[in-house]
Amino acid sequence: MDKNYLSKIIAKDYAGLQVISAYCSGSKVDISNIKYLSKNSIFLISLERPINEKDKVKKNINSICKFEFVDSVKSKNVNQGDPNLKLELLAIDFLKNKESYEINLIFSNNAYIVLSTEVIEVILEDQKIN
Repeated sequence: MDKNYLSKIIAKDYAGLQVISAYCSGSKVDISNIKYLSKNSIFLISLERPINEKDKVKKNINSICKFEFVDSVKSKNVNQGDPNLKLELLAIDFLKNKESYEINLIFSNNAYIVLSTEVIEVILEDQKIN
């Protein structure tokens, strides 16, 4: 019997963010699936991440990574004008600056997105297995 389990991981500190980073490493992201809702202080990224099952069958799972309490977003080497652009998320890391954090989404080809926030509040929620 094939059992599919969908996960939901909530990170509120560095250790939790490391877990989400590990789960998201190697994920494929369409530029059109990255949204910053400034009025709500929410940054959303929809990604297709690899999962490795015990039976060694390689599958992908669609997940949403939601960052809350985001004050601002900056990007570098991300062509937002190209609707067909696909990125590969390598890692998520952060830096602490005085009273705030900079969460870094690091992509292949030296592209990255920096989220400025006062707290770490990240949710990775699986949507469906492909």
